Order: sequence, then C-alpha cells, then structure tokens
Amino acid sequence: MIAVLVNCAAVIVGSAIGLLCSKKITEGLSEAIRTGAGVVTLALGIQMALKYQNIVCLSLSLVIGGVLGTVWDIDGKILAFGRLLQRAVCGTGRAESEDGAPLRADGGRGFAYAFLNASVLFCVGAMSIIGSFKAGIERDYTIIFTKSVLDGFMAISLASAMGVGTAFSALVVFVYQGALTLLSVVISPLVSNELLDELTGCGGAIIIMIALNLLGVKSVRTANYLPAFLMEILFAAAIPFVRALLPPG
Repeated sequence: MIAVLVNCAAVIVGSAIGLLCSKKITEGLSEAIRTGAGVVTLALGIQMALKYQNIVCLSLSLVIGGVLGTVWDIDGKILAFGRLLQRAVCGTGRAESEDGAPLRADGGRGFAYAFLNASVLFCVGAMSIIGSFKAGIERDYTIIFTKSVLDGFMAISLASAMGVGTAFSALVVFVYQGALTLLSVVISPLVSNELLDELTGCGGAIIIMIALNLLGVKSVRTANYLPAFLMEILFAAAIPFVRALLPPG
C-alpha cells in the first residue's frame, strides 16, 4: 500500500502548490506541464508495451477489445456518468476523460466540481489498473511512482484552475487503487508471469494512446480499449490448450 500512499501524497502536495501559485500558473506553464507529462507517459508506455510475449495475442486483444469497447461505447458511458455526477453535484458542465481533455466548461471553481473531475482524471486509466496489480503481485512500484509524479504535476494545474477540491480527490485515489492492490494480492496465485507480461504489454499500448492524447497528436477514446485486458486473459488461458492440440515439433 505504500505506493498508493505516495500517489495520494503527490496529489495533495501538487494541489497545495497549485493553490499557492494559482495566480502565477499561466496557460503556457500549464501546456508545458501537459507536454512533459505526455512525453514521460509515452516513454513508459513504450517500455511496458515491449514486455509482450506474443504479438499475435496483443494485436488481436487490442483490435477485438477496441471493437467491443466501441460497440459498448465504454468511453461514452464513462463520460456520461461523469456528466451525471457533475449535474447532480454542481449543476451544468462537462466531465473529464482519463486523457486530459479540458475539464472546465463553465468557469466554476466549486469544491465538488474540482473533486469530481480530479477524481476521474487520476483514477480512470490503464496506469491505475496495471500499476496497482504490479505493486500487489510483483512489489514493483515503478508504474505507480511514475503515475504519482504525473498526477502531482497535473494536480498543480488543476488546483490552480479549480480550487481546493482537487486535493480531496486523494481520498478516491486511496480507496480505488488500494482496493485494486489488495485484489491483486488475492488473485496472485492465478496470475502467471506470462499473463502478467501480456497484460503489461497491453497496458503499455493503452498508455501510449493516453500519451497521444496528452501531446495532442491524436484524439483516442482509450477507455474503449479496456476490454483488451479481458481478451488478453482469455487468450493467455487458451494458449496452453492450443499448444497441446498442435503436433510436436
């Protein structure tokens, strides 16, 4: 759980800096923060994506998962849920996706508004899922620590724009990522090294998509690719049976 606590601390510290420097954070500085975060996210995504063991499984998982996610409109449903919560708590406005799209539509600085949008940004993403699982199963905190740095810088930008509610999103980060980490410990006997490598590669590919959004290269509905994780699990489970059916040699 130490990685989760570090992530929460990064959000709180970043928010505090953003609040203290709210009058000094210009649009240019916000863009610099977003670009830096995008480059680091891209580097991490490439490093993770190269962990794959079977390129065919990775390709099929992303394509089939992307098709399923698009048909189910996962990205749209997440955004619609965010808008519903925002209307219930703060009135009108627009919700945020995991990829860093503009958060504010009405210029509001309400506590609940900042809390809601920051929570969605910090929790809905591949880095949260893969990072928590790797922390719980492998005691590898690299992804969560990297995410903590990114979240800290993003918190500076968000808090300066929307207010103190950003800092309280750390509570949601703690509950969400803590639950994922504990779940990974429970299911770790069922997770092989090969499966973990495949999930890491798939997560890396999705993180690259997030980086493309942060850098403004291409707008990708990354949430629609989340079913790719399920496809990776199914393919990894099927591979031993397929190998058993193939003739030796």
